[in-house]
Amino acid sequence: MSTNLAPGVPAKQVSVVEHHWGGFRFASRVAYSATPQIAPVVMVGGAFQRKETWGPLAQTTLAVADVVTVDLPGWGEADTLPPSYGADFLAATLVRVLDDLGLDKVNLAGGSYGSSIAYRVAQKYPYRLRSMVLLGAMSRIPDGARERITHTLTLLRQGRMEEFATECVALMMCQDPALKVQHRTAINRILLRRFASVTPDEVAQYLANTQRLLDHKAMDAKPAPTVPTLVVTGEHDPLTTPELCRALAATCTDAWFATLADADHLSYLERSSEAADLALRFYTGQPLTGLPYLRVSERVTPRPGTPAMRQPAEELIAAG
Repeated sequence: MSTNLAPGVPAKQVSVVEHHWGGFRFASRVAYSATPQIAPVVMVGGAFQRKETWGPLAQTTLAVADVVTVDLPGWGEADTLPPSYGADFLAATLVRVLDDLGLDKVNLAGGSYGSSIAYRVAQKYPYRLRSMVLLGAMSRIPDGARERITHTLTLLRQGRMEEFATECVALMMCQDPALKVQHRTAINRILLRRFASVTPDEVAQYLANTQRLLDHKAMDAKPAPTVPTLVVTGEHDPLTTPELCRALAATCTDAWFATLADADHLSYLERSSEAADLALRFYTGQPLTGLPYLRVSERVTPRPGTPAMRQPAEELIAAG
């Protein structure tokens, strides 16, 4: 199938569903494709990302699949989740969404913070996934970022919103003017305004979610995910660097790693149509090499001690 898609594909129907698990309320948004060709794509986002804000990435995906976006506990309209709840609980809430929606197997996409949730679902519930794409993922917080992330909590607690917004953007966006990043100025302006005007509920969610991230210092890579996995980030990502993303791909038994050219941590905004094209190619077993928008695309050899791959990704996707 071709994935040369135009953005803005309309949904046939959209529904919002409320879910409950472990005493918390959360929600999902289902946009139904008029021309579904593959299993639904479920998207789990990062800080301040709501189920309504996947934009062109979700719209483009609608050309071939139903799209499910979620506000898990700690996100968007959902209840705030205390830091003591970890990735296992969040993975269970996502599976609850699948159960409530009657979805047996899905393609899963996790962005930034959401990548750790997706990774945990792949570890604990591999039978619910056909494949997984991780955008801006890492196995641990970079040493140089931990102090800066902690500082954002101080700024937020003190109500220093403009400084908070500036620091958050600086963490995620490439600051080197000599390096090309698509739509840098526009996205920088939008995010500064967005982060400086967060609601009281979003403040509480960010404080709890970020503390959870800091408390859990490294992602548990055992058991190794066995579902076909693509780990991708922007070539200039300063937070989830290409090195860290590739290292995470190497913890999986069946993985590809790629970097989007002229992009950073916000690649899904900066190169949304290309990110969607790459993901759809992966979901459908098409070649991932020779694409003009990629700087790197490679099959990753699992690190020593990772179980052998059970079946090639292309065969698994074709079988599904």
